Amino acid sequence: MKLITYDLNTPGKNYQALYNAIQSLGEWWHYLDSNWLVDTTLNTYQISDRLRQCIDSNDRLLIVEIDPSTVSGWLPKDAWEWISARTRRMSTFR
Repeated sequence: MKLITYDLNTPGKNYQALYNAIQSLGEWWHYLDSNWLVDTTLNTYQISDRLRQCIDSNDRLLIVEIDPSTVSGWLPKDAWEWISARTRRMSTFR
């Protein structure tokens, strides 16, 4: 699972192409502004290459591999259920 986070710095720009590109990567969860969790087999570099085509040079993008043993925070129950289902599956592949 990957965390995708960004700052989109072009006022008024339609970033729908970016959102569509993120959603096309695999199963996704988007509860926090500018942050997505994506369950995908693509690596961080492959994701970055795809998404950079949808943003401007003054935007910022960070993609991080999620380690299931280090996930913590304050989220609603449905978020934890989504994360838990995927982190359990990830830990079986280790």
